Amino acid sequence: MTKAMNLRFPDPAQRAAIEAAARQEGVSLQEYILSAAYDRATAVEKHFLDAFRESMDRSGDAFDEDTRPAGAGAAQRAGELEARLELEALQERGHAA
Repeated sequence: MTKAMNLRFPDPAQRAAIEAAARQEGVSLQEYILSAAYDRATAVEKHFLDAFRESMDRSGDAFDEDTRPAGAGAAQRAGELEARLELEALQERGHAA
């Protein structure tokens, strides 16, 4: 057994406008309201997901070498290599002792 929605409208003009829109769409008042609510919810979800994707793109750009100043990636890699070699040299000296 299905239970009907309780559709109370304090404003009779609002109810009449919604009923007219439902008739124009060829659906029941309940179906029209549920459909409108679903459309609104999915629009909010789409807006959230679009904003999330934009945020992810911005975050990705921050780590993308193409957005760094020219030579920054190579200079950073050279510095990391030098630090690694120094660390390895210190470790070798520690093993020799």
